[in-house]
Amino acid sequence: MVQIIPIIISGGAGSRLWPASRHLRPKPFMEVAGKPLLAHALERALVKGADDVVIVTNQDHLHLTQSLMSEYAPQINAHYVLEPKGRNTAPAIAQAVLHVSDAFGGEAQCLVLPADHIVTDLSAFKAAVEQAALAATTSALITFGVVPTAPETGYGYIEVAEAGRDTTPVKQFVEKPDRATAQEYLAAGRYFWNSGMFYFTASAMTNALETHAADVWAAAQSCFAKSTLTDGVRRFDEAAFMAQPDISIDYAVFENAADVKTVPAGFGWSDVGTWETVAAAHHGDEHGNSHVGIENNRLMQIDTANTHIESFSQTEKTIATLGVNNLVIIDLPDALMVADRAESQQVKGFVDRLKTGDAFMQSLTHLPSVVERPWGTYATLKQEDGYQVKRITVRPGEQLSLQYHHKRAEHWVVVQGTALVQVGDDEMKTKPGEYRYIPLGEKHRLTNIGSDELVLIEVQCGSYLGEDDIVRLEDNYGRA
Repeated sequence: MVQIIPIIISGGAGSRLWPASRHLRPKPFMEVAGKPLLAHALERALVKGADDVVIVTNQDHLHLTQSLMSEYAPQINAHYVLEPKGRNTAPAIAQAVLHVSDAFGGEAQCLVLPADHIVTDLSAFKAAVEQAALAATTSALITFGVVPTAPETGYGYIEVAEAGRDTTPVKQFVEKPDRATAQEYLAAGRYFWNSGMFYFTASAMTNALETHAADVWAAAQSCFAKSTLTDGVRRFDEAAFMAQPDISIDYAVFENAADVKTVPAGFGWSDVGTWETVAAAHHGDEHGNSHVGIENNRLMQIDTANTHIESFSQTEKTIATLGVNNLVIIDLPDALMVADRAESQQVKGFVDRLKTGDAFMQSLTHLPSVVERPWGTYATLKQEDGYQVKRITVRPGEQLSLQYHHKRAEHWVVVQGTALVQVGDDEMKTKPGEYRYIPLGEKHRLTNIGSDELVLIEVQCGSYLGEDDIVRLEDNYGRA
């Protein structure tokens, strides 16, 4: 029986989905239509009952991905291919194929799925995968061409000689068109949206890379040879990884290969790349309004239509809208964005400006308002010159690193759960309402020794309060 290995490409900066998407919590982890986008991708990956899945992601997102896997697919054998930095889809797929070939052999069939899509009809998607599996040979590369429903200018297109329900050879790939051209494509009936989802045997992609992108393949092989594999996690030498050409798999292979076919897919698909597509993925009320993160009794709307609201506040909040239409309102503890849905493609401009701002502005592109760590989370509640207040949560049985700081002292108050606090060589059991002081320069550690989540309020006092003022002496997660 042929083994299908799903390959999920979980990357991308998601700049057009700021302020929710940030470097340390990018769009694959955004909740859309009830669950994170990566969880949607997992659901698609498992439609054929796969036992293994390969996830290509940034090394900074490993613990986020593992946590999501344990919640949504604990029964699956996960293989992690960790990029030290984002490159592009050609090197990502090349490394995934090398890993699949090494672990499962060249005849394994690969289903490549980006982690930022929504598919509304899983039965139709499963049928399309089965159709692709029948067409996959040792030379054929299969694309999934989505039947267009509108003259969309944000997608690339696939042209075929004659459209139908059968798998058909690709005539050419077409760049994102202007609206008039997109309308011509829609009327012609021979063009599909290029979904960015692929199906092929590992050997077919190996041969295609060798033939049409020899530089990509040679660099990938050299990089793979220097990689390490431990407990299903593959890591790369950064210099070797960045020596790979920065090119998409479409440009490197699919636009040049001779044996490329498309499966016409009518399974209800969208590429979640803007707030407009996020809003469209939610079921609105009778006025077209939708919301996430805020209860109905905390939302007041008068003369409001086609407006999507997401609110994640650290205190209970009411949001009121009056006389507005076609808006996206994203309310986070450290940023508020209000945008016309039709202009949501332009949100990346905010990110470009933030990157040239002061340290706080730059942090808004990097750190989410709630930062996830292998042991739990932290969120900044208040920051002014000389002090900072944080809310820290620690999962049962987890432990922060043994560390000290050069430029700050800390005050800890436990508000929920039971902590073991180490200060110097002393260890103190600490319960709700109890307080511990961490002097500047003193080694310290926090452990959750209870069965419930530990919640702690931390007040930092000092001349510098950045996260880089941490000297780790011991760490359970390999960061020391």
